[in-house]
Amino acid sequence: MILIGLGANLASHAGPPATTIEAALSALATAGVTIVARSPFYESEPVPRSDQPWFVNAVARVETALGPDELLARMHEVERNYGRVRRERNAARTLDLDLLDCDGLVRNGPDLLLPHPRMHERAFVLKPLRDMAPMWRHPILGLTAAELLAALPEASRAAVRPSAKSGGRPGY
Repeated sequence: MILIGLGANLASHAGPPATTIEAALSALATAGVTIVARSPFYESEPVPRSDQPWFVNAVARVETALGPDELLARMHEVERNYGRVRRERNAARTLDLDLLDCDGLVRNGPDLLLPHPRMHERAFVLKPLRDMAPMWRHPILGLTAAELLAALPEASRAAVRPSAKSGGRPGY
């Protein structure tokens, strides 16, 4: 199972964050990535807390013949096409695409770490992942998204809420 985390908290040329995420999924689909499913949208406080706008987040399950490095390169290209500029860590952004898991591959390369090294600490990843792929297990920790989410402090779980912007799952 290949999983991509999606997030945005600034408008892009496509529109507000939720619209940008939908447009990015369409752009990935034209770049050799089949979108199999997408979670509902969630809204989350910036991490670490700041005066930035809240994020819109989702997780998508995809299929592709691309290897992990090429998939990540295509994801970064889509980010750039929607105005993402990487200046500083945890900055506000028009689009953020993270490769969370790639068929259970464990990799510690200089440009790509799999599974995503902080996904198990982030309610804004775990809540949508739990909704979309409840049977998925972390490739190293062996726990489901629900189990990882339950281990997080209540404050971090409460900082992520369902979004009224999505209305549920689209027809992927």
